[in-house]
Amino acid sequence: MKEIQAKKITEIVKLLCIEANYELPQDIFKNLKERIKEEISPLGREILKDIIANAEVAKTQRMPICQDTGIVIVFVEMGQEVHIVNGSLEEAINEGVRLGYEEGYLRKSVVKSPILRINTGDNTPAIIHYHICKGDKFSITVMPKGAGSENMSALKMLKPSEGVEGIKSFVIETVEKAGPNACPPLIVGIGIGGDFEYAPYLAKKALLRDIGQRNPDKMLAKLEEELLREINMLGIGPQGLGGKNTALDVHIETYPTHIASLPVAVNLGCHVTRHATFIL
Repeated sequence: MKEIQAKKITEIVKLLCIEANYELPQDIFKNLKERIKEEISPLGREILKDIIANAEVAKTQRMPICQDTGIVIVFVEMGQEVHIVNGSLEEAINEGVRLGYEEGYLRKSVVKSPILRINTGDNTPAIIHYHICKGDKFSITVMPKGAGSENMSALKMLKPSEGVEGIKSFVIETVEKAGPNACPPLIVGIGIGGDFEYAPYLAKKALLRDIGQRNPDKMLAKLEEELLREINMLGIGPQGLGGKNTALDVHIETYPTHIASLPVAVNLGCHVTRHATFIL
């Protein structure tokens, strides 16, 4: 049995909240630089340069990449042989979020009641997803998710007969409706299958995959590439001001589903699709 102190998790989450908000993932940073060379719009090229400059300033000056420091999404992968001691795992995570947002001078954006809209004052509670696996692995990923891209995300319960063409049509329609509101160039996370609740989880998890990392299923990898091409033909471009680069990548995750269902969710990630991971 592997024991992990709750206070250790709190410290890790605190640091991950700050790191994720200050430092753009390297795969995204590298891809943005590559996209400048192929952007056909002069304004689009300048916007991409500004996005890169903003990320560099945030990293060197230790400040948030974006003013919207998001609601915190946490993915926990925990082995069955791991035991959290001297505290609750969930309380440890939320304490880490509270400290991270306080010490990192990050905007607190969470309201306690979606109706009354009273701010909790410390950006808690986080939204936590747990995955229990074999062994004694413990991995935690923090994803601060801003409202601009999240609000333009969508879920649709397709008929199975609509098939791949129905999926493609819904994904492209969602990106087109989002226009500039999701702060392109985007990473498009797609969840297919499961049920009404599970497809959006798959779509969000898909955003964590590195740019250029294709789904191991050849059919799905081909569909990712097709959708990326078609989305970039929409002409929305960087920040919605026109150009070739509406999306940096498209990632699809799937799960078995009911014979009568075809749930499809699209979770849009903006050009600062932030996340940071620590493995114990």
